[in-house]
Amino acid sequence: MTSDRLKYNRTVGLCSMEGRGFYFPADTLIGQDEKMYTVSRSLDGDTRGVRVTVYDIDEEYYGTFSGYGDNPGSLIWPTSITQSNEGNIIVTDEYLNRVSFFEPNGQLIRSWGVSGSEDGSLDGPAGVAVDTEDNVYVSDHHNHRIQVLSQDGSHLTSFGSYGTEAENLNSPWGITIAPNGDLYVADWYNDRIKRFNTDGTFVASYGESGRHENQLFRPASVCVDDDNYIYIADWGNERVKVMDPSGHIVQSLRGQATESKWARAFLDINLEEAAARNNSDLETELDYFVNDPHEVSSHIEKLFWAPMSVKLDSQRKIYVTESNRHRVQIYDIA
Repeated sequence: MTSDRLKYNRTVGLCSMEGRGFYFPADTLIGQDEKMYTVSRSLDGDTRGVRVTVYDIDEEYYGTFSGYGDNPGSLIWPTSITQSNEGNIIVTDEYLNRVSFFEPNGQLIRSWGVSGSEDGSLDGPAGVAVDTEDNVYVSDHHNHRIQVLSQDGSHLTSFGSYGTEAENLNSPWGITIAPNGDLYVADWYNDRIKRFNTDGTFVASYGESGRHENQLFRPASVCVDDDNYIYIADWGNERVKVMDPSGHIVQSLRGQATESKWARAFLDINLEEAAARNNSDLETELDYFVNDPHEVSSHIEKLFWAPMSVKLDSQRKIYVTESNRHRVQIYDIA
């Protein structure tokens, strides 16, 4: 490791089943209006937490929209969130096999999606991205492909196929369109990052499978900056990895979270919980779990625990959405 490209800035968020906060969040959008939109997935069987929370980097809270259900505009297993060029919010739902479009105020515009494996049908839509022409790219998780669709859901093209070779996909998850127009895919079960031209031509494969700092295990999300550095939510290793443009990992982060404003406000009025927290060891030594990053993260509060998403804003900040800690850690690109 040769670089400290990311520097910790702050943490935002709070565990909450309703209203201000998140409940097992899956992804965050940094909107054109400089508001943040975090989509919460909740737990299987618990309907209360599913929603999109709207706020800003200073934790000013603006409300929520959507909720649990299968009616138009509702969500069950929301997975990813992005924005069209005209400013509409786009959310994928892997249970409903649906893509929903909302105005920034939460008003439903339209939704589409049909379950299946034919062109234009979906089986577990996960990552979503939009190109400069407002074409919608969806990682079709269980169909092991990327689909390109119009804003109304019409099929334009598909690429990718199941397999373990460099050009293949195996349950792709998060996707992003880099500044140069290439599509990067977090190839979940192949433990690699794949790069394609937006016409589907395979360009490169980055990373190798494993549990070490220079390896990937179940990468969930990816984003790329103007210098072509690659940022990865390495979900299975409970880390965020930084790759240089050639695909070499140059930084591996475990997390540096501090209390958010929302958390401090909560503790200020919940004195018993504040006292219990003050008496707790939040950075306990866990030698017997040293080889299990999941167990270590579950015991040490500042560390990433289920980093599901990495997003980049125009101010060169990276936002890491942590599902199991119900928060977003923010880092500056040096």
